[in-house]
Amino acid sequence: MRPIDMILLDDIFEMGSGYVLDFSDRTMSQFFAQELNLDIDDPKYARNGTSKAKRLRAFLTIVDPATAVRTLRALWEYRQAIYARRGRAEAVANAEGRFLELIARLEGGPAAPAATPPPAFRRTQIAEARKALLALWDLPPQQRGFAFERFLRDTFDLFGLKPRDSFRLRGEQIDGSFDLAGHTYLLEAKWEAKPTPAADLHVFEGKLGEKAAWSRGLFVSYIGFSEDGLHAFGRGKRIICMSGEDFDEMFAQELPIDEVIARKARRFAETGNPYSRVRELF
Repeated sequence: MRPIDMILLDDIFEMGSGYVLDFSDRTMSQFFAQELNLDIDDPKYARNGTSKAKRLRAFLTIVDPATAVRTLRALWEYRQAIYARRGRAEAVANAEGRFLELIARLEGGPAAPAATPPPAFRRTQIAEARKALLALWDLPPQQRGFAFERFLRDTFDLFGLKPRDSFRLRGEQIDGSFDLAGHTYLLEAKWEAKPTPAADLHVFEGKLGEKAAWSRGLFVSYIGFSEDGLHAFGRGKRIICMSGEDFDEMFAQELPIDEVIARKARRFAETGNPYSRVRELF
């Protein structure tokens, strides 16, 4: 856990005055015991002081990354619950996106000794990616399609999804692929003046049908998808949809794209709807 990580956690969990959210000493001990089966009152966590914030900071620097992640996720869930119950507005800029970025880095484990540790937050790169997305409108129409594919490749690369450029199989074109959570996603990218209709979704679904059963599809349409087209496309397929609006919202909230796609996939599994807007998921 790095100092810059702790600054973020201080803000998120309101630790600036020695407190942690609304916990008392008793309720914090109960939370760690009941939710995590951990003893936050162990003297080793009081090496820098006995306040709740100092104990939590020491705890996070001592324990292994998996325990730290488990603890932070539990604290975040508790924080969301009390914020919702009290109707409190979010005071930390892009809190969830930055928190998820930290969790993703911790779950990645320690870097190799010779490697440069990845940044906790990619704020500069995300801002540049958002500018690149908006700049696509300034290109001549015939250049936008290829530029959009390059933008997607660079975005997937930014978040470590191992993208592969477009490739041609016998009789068909695939715009690219990437890996996420044990799944290979094939990519279809469209930049057209009108929302994507059902016919294009069916064509891509047909391509997926010829591939391995564990492969999935991500259909990215900059303009988005027609409601009639999504309805006509139906449910029970293997395609998840994203729009240019989704990418802009993702960048605005500084959300990791792997978490965005994972939540879209979960909503898809729950509802059968291939397209849920990012602003509805976070």
